[in-house]
Amino acid sequence: MKRKHKKYSKPRRPFDKERLGEEAEIKKEFGLKNKKEIWKAESAIKSIREKAKKLISSDKKEQEALFKKLGKIGLNVNSISDILSLDKKDYLERRLQTILVKKKLASTTKKARQLIVHKKVLVNNRVVDSPSYIVPFKFEDKISLKLKKKINQTKIVNETPVKTKK
Repeated sequence: MKRKHKKYSKPRRPFDKERLGEEAEIKKEFGLKNKKEIWKAESAIKSIREKAKKLISSDKKEQEALFKKLGKIGLNVNSISDILSLDKKDYLERRLQTILVKKKLASTTKKARQLIVHKKVLVNNRVVDSPSYIVPFKFEDKISLKLKKKINQTKIVNETPVKTKK
C-alpha cells in the first residue's frame, strides 16, 4: 500500500500575528472549515509557480500547454508573469463552494458547504461531495442542485380504501 503524502506544509512561524489575521479573514470570506484548506491552496499555487519558473527558458509550445491547462481550471493567464502573480485567493475563487455562492445557488458559504457535503450539488450531472473541488471553466455553467422528489400523491389516494354504502 502506498503511503499518502501531505498536500500542504505548515507555516514556519506558527504564531505570526499578521499571517494569523490574514488567514482568519480568508477563512471567513471563503467559508473554509480550517486553515489547512488555505495551506493546501498556497501549496497548489506554489507548485504552479515552480512549473512556470522552469518553463521561462523553454519554447513557446510548452508554455502554451501550461497556459491552456490553467485556462481550463479558470485561471486567466497569458504569460509567465501572470502565473507568477497568482495568489491563493485566485485559486480559492475556483472552489465549488465559492462558485455556488457566486451563482446564487446558496445564500452563504457555509450553506454552500452543507449542500455539497450532503450530496445535493451536481456538476455536469454528477454528484460532487467535496467543497474543495476545483471547478473546470467548461463545467461552471453545468452546476445545479438536486431536485427534491415528491411522493406520488395519486398512488396514496388510490391505495386508501373507500367506504361504500350498502
